[in-house]
Amino acid sequence: MSLNNEAPESEPGPSSEIRDTKRPSVSDTVLPMDDSTSELTHKEAMEIVRDGMKTILQDPLLAGLHIDVTPEEITSQIALEHGQAMTVNVRKHTGEIVPVVVLQGATVLDLKNAIMRHFNMKLTREGVRKRISWKYIWRTYWLVFDGDKLTENNKKIKEYGIRNQSEVKFAKRYRQN
Repeated sequence: MSLNNEAPESEPGPSSEIRDTKRPSVSDTVLPMDDSTSELTHKEAMEIVRDGMKTILQDPLLAGLHIDVTPEEITSQIALEHGQAMTVNVRKHTGEIVPVVVLQGATVLDLKNAIMRHFNMKLTREGVRKRISWKYIWRTYWLVFDGDKLTENNKKIKEYGIRNQSEVKFAKRYRQN
């Protein structure tokens, strides 16, 4: 029995096969550090991360994601690929359609939160400092699917008939006398 952490080189079995086909790890792809480059500035480190993200985002599964992707966006994209999530298309008043990813068992509130995250992130990435008053939006507009208002936040969107690639839109709320 060996006391060090190294595995014997001649040991046959599945682990030796895995070692032979091992993909390069992140540490293999990062620039080697020698004495002359032992410290990076924040800007240099961020450039290395961005270059790595560009490489990762070339994967067909992640190809449509923004370069400043969040872990949540990656998780959503993977869930979508595995059939654990769906895309709901949100039609803005301008006619533009915005795809929003939610889990299969999402509620109306989950859909609203996904819409808020999408638009807030879009504004941030575009450098817009203006913020949307979501309290005002939800007080002024309904989300509507196939003529039905999504009135109950805790109700599953599938109960309204919303499926993958379904389209919801904003509809003005009118005061009831």
